Amino acid sequence: MTSPPRADDAHPYLRASTAGIRHHARTLDLSVPPEPVNRLHLDVLHAHLTAVHRLLDQLAEAARPPYPGAGRHLAAAHARLWQATAEVHAAFHLLPSAATETTECHPERLPEGPPVLTICQRHLAAGHIVRRKTTPTDLNRPPHTTACVR
Repeated sequence: MTSPPRADDAHPYLRASTAGIRHHARTLDLSVPPEPVNRLHLDVLHAHLTAVHRLLDQLAEAARPPYPGAGRHLAAAHARLWQATAEVHAAFHLLPSAATETTECHPERLPEGPPVLTICQRHLAAGHIVRRKTTPTDLNRPPHTTACVR
């Protein structure tokens, strides 16, 4: 019989991702005037948020049958994270573009720049998941769960 993994051995890729985010936040030196945020930075952050969004969706689905209370909390986190992801996407389009004067979202084509900048396509794909599982009312209401509810 195998024993469960130790806490420091569990989910190594998530732990590495968290460490990477922490390292990035520490390296932003606030003692000197920071460089303005750019579209590439927001594209990478959006990719991270949508990956966490998908993970929360899967965890909420797995938790709901045996633990409905935990599933509700994860579903609430899923909705709140979508709101954060949508704001990052909106901020991306408010930043100046090197290639063109327009900041409109054109999901039918790649945004200007290298092909890795696929924020609009990624955002639309994540939006399909949100629309299947969340109502507009759920997205607009404040969180209603508390940590004490069981």
